[in-house]
Amino acid sequence: MYYLFSYDVLIMLTRLILFQLPRDLLSFGAVGCAMFTRKLQSSKKIPSGLTPLEDVSQLSPLVLRILGQNPGAFTLQGTNTYLVGKGAKKILIDAGEPNVSQYLNNLIDSLSKSSSTLEAIVVTHWHADHTGGIGQILRYLKKDIPIYKLRRTDGQPESNEFNFTFVEDGHELQVEGTTLRFLSTPGHTSDHTALWLEEEGTLFSGDCVLGEGSAIFENLDDYMKSLRKLLDLAPKQIYPGHGPVVEDPKQKILEYIENRNRREQEILSVILNDGPATTMQITNSIYTNILPSRRLGALLNVRHHLVKLLAEGKIEDIGPSIGGLGFGLYVIADEKKKDKNKL
Repeated sequence: MYYLFSYDVLIMLTRLILFQLPRDLLSFGAVGCAMFTRKLQSSKKIPSGLTPLEDVSQLSPLVLRILGQNPGAFTLQGTNTYLVGKGAKKILIDAGEPNVSQYLNNLIDSLSKSSSTLEAIVVTHWHADHTGGIGQILRYLKKDIPIYKLRRTDGQPESNEFNFTFVEDGHELQVEGTTLRFLSTPGHTSDHTALWLEEEGTLFSGDCVLGEGSAIFENLDDYMKSLRKLLDLAPKQIYPGHGPVVEDPKQKILEYIENRNRREQEILSVILNDGPATTMQITNSIYTNILPSRRLGALLNVRHHLVKLLAEGKIEDIGPSIGGLGFGLYVIADEKKKDKNKL
């Protein structure tokens, strides 16, 4: 299983660890944290066992994939960026990481070979492996072009590095023979968007659905709703933010949904049989063979499951709170309280 992070997520993780997982952090240990932090950086080495992808691939008459040249344990083969359009005017979906010269060269070469110009950039979400390359692209173009995204709703400020044009769910962009529609799909991040390619009936999924492995999420409830939204669309193919094209979207999305549902039942089972239990104890019970460098990623996903279960009244946190810091200790909720929450 692969967990996808970008450099900016390190700040988010630090806040989460220091203010929401103090007991679990102590259990995880300094060595484990250090190994995980090191893995947040792209290694420039493609992890073993992944599907080989070409640097540049014409996926359909309307879609050209250009790899971001930033492979690693969390970016897989690298960020997938896409040049979209039938004619001389193209839209770029996502822009890779900052200052990756080989990616920029491949993008320039692709535009040149098709005698095309770049009319706009769309970013699926704020993470640096999707937005970081915007700067070098604009420096090459020597002009400003629109950069479209959805707004963050998590209380965090938008980056002021780029002059984003903020749009809403359902907004459409058009170039010759091509219509892209924004689909708000929060969960991985609050500003996450997928993009529907009208002429093909295909979907750019960003990091909501990956070509291989499973994605992380900030809000599990939102993430599950977004997966069901994409399932209802019934796309013919999915062009993901990382990994190969998904040829059977229904199977892949159902796999994601079933995996989360199964994980939730495993968590409830651990709490029922072994509780009271901390997040780390639950993680260790479920992820018995996970690599140390990926254990914190697993811990965070378990934490998000617990937040959802708490909100639904299925579990209770009976741990102490010291100075506003919660030391999570979880038990199955009292039946009377569960019945009250249903009213």
